[in-house]
Amino acid sequence: MDTKTLIQAAIKALPGSYVPYSHFHVAAALLCKDQTVYTGINIENAAYSPTICAERSAFVRAVNDGKREFEAIVICGGKEGVITDYCPPCGVCRQVMREFCDPDAFQVILAKSVEEYKTFTLNQLLPLGFGPENLS
Repeated sequence: MDTKTLIQAAIKALPGSYVPYSHFHVAAALLCKDQTVYTGINIENAAYSPTICAERSAFVRAVNDGKREFEAIVICGGKEGVITDYCPPCGVCRQVMREFCDPDAFQVILAKSVEEYKTFTLNQLLPLGFGPENLS
């Protein structure tokens, strides 16, 4: 799947965010190795701690369906659902990605639009990340 199609999937999911407190919408589109795409949105909670980010929402859906191999994720977001800047993943989301993804190969794509995006490896965003091999 090409990057632009994956970005479009994330942008399309953006209005579904449940953000009554911050009004900051975030959406993600996760590409599995088999080319299946799972979208996720952020879902806020009045207690704050139970809030789930879009990236983790997408991973939860994919893992629930038995997926364990991933190629890339697109992340986009903005106040009131308007994308004005890049929206990098939080530390917790980076760690969840590290659980399932090869940090040197997995692509994290931050998108402002279909035409304007930046691509990083997970290792660039989470150097020296703690992974399953650390427990071997």
